[in-house]
Amino acid sequence: MEEEEVTLRVDGITKSFGDFCAVDDLSFSVKAGRIFGFLGPNGAGKTTTIRMVVGINVPDSGTIELFGKRINGTTQDHIGYLPEERGLYKKTKIVDQLRYFAALKNVPQKEADKRIDRWLDRMELSEWKNKKTTDLSKGMQQKVQFISTVLHDPDLLILDEPFSGLDPVNVEFMIGVLSEFRQSNKTVIFSTHLMETAERLCHDILLISRGKKVVSGSLREVKESYGRNRIAVRIEGGSQLLSDFPGVESVVEKADERILSLRQDADPQELLRGLVAAGAKVTKFEYVEPTLNDIFIEQIGGAK
Repeated sequence: MEEEEVTLRVDGITKSFGDFCAVDDLSFSVKAGRIFGFLGPNGAGKTTTIRMVVGINVPDSGTIELFGKRINGTTQDHIGYLPEERGLYKKTKIVDQLRYFAALKNVPQKEADKRIDRWLDRMELSEWKNKKTTDLSKGMQQKVQFISTVLHDPDLLILDEPFSGLDPVNVEFMIGVLSEFRQSNKTVIFSTHLMETAERLCHDILLISRGKKVVSGSLREVKESYGRNRIAVRIEGGSQLLSDFPGVESVVEKADERILSLRQDADPQELLRGLVAAGAKVTKFEYVEPTLNDIFIEQIGGAK
C-alpha cells in the first residue's frame, strides 16, 4: 500500500447510550503505513469509537470505511484488534490458545505453529509455550494477547491501551516491537492517555475529549502549530518585564529558565529588545517546541 492511501475513513459518526453521547459527530482518516495515535483522557470516547471501527458496535449515524469499503466480514479479516479488556483462557496452555486464535482467522495450523514459535521467541516467551495463563505474570499475559492479535498478519493493527498494566521494562519492549511495524508498511492505530509514549511512536494523532475532536494532524504539524509563540528565556535581572510585557500570556518557571507563552500577534523580538534595554542579561532566548503532554493539558484543561 502507498503511504498516502487511506486505510480507515470515519465520517461524522455519533454513538449514544441512552441520554449519554459517547461519540459526537467524529470524523478522521488514517493513512496507510503509518502509526496513528488516538489520544484523550479516560472516558473521552476512544474505546467506543474503536468498537465501532471493528464492528462490535454500530454508529447511530455516520459512516466508516476500511480499505475503501464499508465494514464487512472480509475487511474485518484484515484487522488485528487488541481490546482494553484482555481475554485469555486461564487454564489453557499458551500454545493451544494461540492455535485457536489463529484458526479463527483461518491460518493453517502448520503455518500458525511457525508464526507462534517466531513470535514467542520475539517476545522472550518460548519457555512458557506449554504453561497455562495462570502461570504467567500480567506483563507476560499482555504479550501473549498481543501475539494473538498479530498471528494472522493483519494489514491494520488496532490496539486499545496496549501499555496498560505493563511495567516500564515491558513498555520499552513493546515500543520497540511497535516501532518495527513502522518499517513493514503496516497501519497501526493505538489509543492511549500516555502522551510521552504517543510522542515517541506516532506519525499522526487525533486528540478527543467528551466524544469530540479537539486536535488532529501529523505530529509535526500539531507541534509546530503550538510552538510558534513559546519562548524559553534565561535572564539575570528584568524578570518583572516578562510579566508586564503586553504580549505575554503566561510565564512558567522551569528549572533555571522560564517558558513564555505569547499572543499570536506578539513580536518576540520586541520583547528581547525590551529586556536588553532594561539592562537584563539574556543568556537564552529561543523558540521551544511543546510536548504532546503540554498540548494535552492545554486542550483538555480548557475543554473541562
